Amino acid sequence: MIPPSTAPDFLRRNGWGDAEILPLAGDASFRRYFRVVAPGRSAVLMDAPPDKEDIGPFIAIAAELNARGLSAPEMLAVDRELGLLLLEDFGDRLVGPVLRDDPAPERAIYSDAIHVLDALARRAAPRGLAPYDAAVMQREVRLFTEWYAPATGLQVDEAGFDAAWAAVWGDVLDVVAGDPVLVLRDYHADNLLLLDRPGLKRLGLLDFQDALAGHPAYDLVSLLQDARRDVTPELEEAMLAEYLAAGGRADPDRFRAHYEILGAQRNTKILGIFTRLWQRDGKAGYLAFQPRVWGYLERNLAHPALAPVKRWFDANVPAAARAAHWMQGSV
Repeated sequence: MIPPSTAPDFLRRNGWGDAEILPLAGDASFRRYFRVVAPGRSAVLMDAPPDKEDIGPFIAIAAELNARGLSAPEMLAVDRELGLLLLEDFGDRLVGPVLRDDPAPERAIYSDAIHVLDALARRAAPRGLAPYDAAVMQREVRLFTEWYAPATGLQVDEAGFDAAWAAVWGDVLDVVAGDPVLVLRDYHADNLLLLDRPGLKRLGLLDFQDALAGHPAYDLVSLLQDARRDVTPELEEAMLAEYLAAGGRADPDRFRAHYEILGAQRNTKILGIFTRLWQRDGKAGYLAFQPRVWGYLERNLAHPALAPVKRWFDANVPAAARAAHWMQGSV
């Protein structure tokens, strides 16, 4: 991966002219990341082409998170015109790879992650942050009918799909409208870094530029129904119980219904997104996650609150077009 041609001058202007630029793993977006290494120090260079992405939201949400006593990377240098950011280097201890090597601290790390979300839920979303509302959510789930269905040879009832989803939103969206919190939207093991810091600062936060004002259960789903790693039902239940106890929520059954609805929304969307990443962007590696996402979605659909959506899936998506499609190498 070659750094942008503008990077050397940007680094020189900001006191890093003696640094070596090394590639870092990217993500599903247009952003690219590089580690900048100079004698006795290092940083991370984010390259976000300004014709494809605005780095303003990343800067604003990072400042908000740090102001709340959490750990987002500090800005070392910024050039919005070029789409370049030089960030504090949080190191390489991503939670996902750490737990692959040693699963023993899983419960403790997830407990830390739960308490970060509890802290976010205790304050209202920043003023002016766009809402994660019905219009956004409906648009996102339509990625399933737009990308997933054609890729698996399905002819689906799109009007019925929209009607099924409209039937389940109900008081979930009333909560969002009345008391939204800061929702990071990609809060999972591969976006969390282990840091040698105390308390809520122990986890470094990444990939939060798409944050919106929404329901606190959404980031819980992102963490506990992680597309990239297996989270057992036992761990999911334990962490949900810990979250509910920490927040002292008065109606846990209602919150759980919201959690399952937002889980179904997120997992349906992800099935479409991963199909699009394969077909449009040539990123076939994401297809390996589809069976896991289906497993989570089947768990969501078992909740009574999702009965209309379950009926739609049962009528339109046979078992062979679900997890089995990807497990049998049908691509």
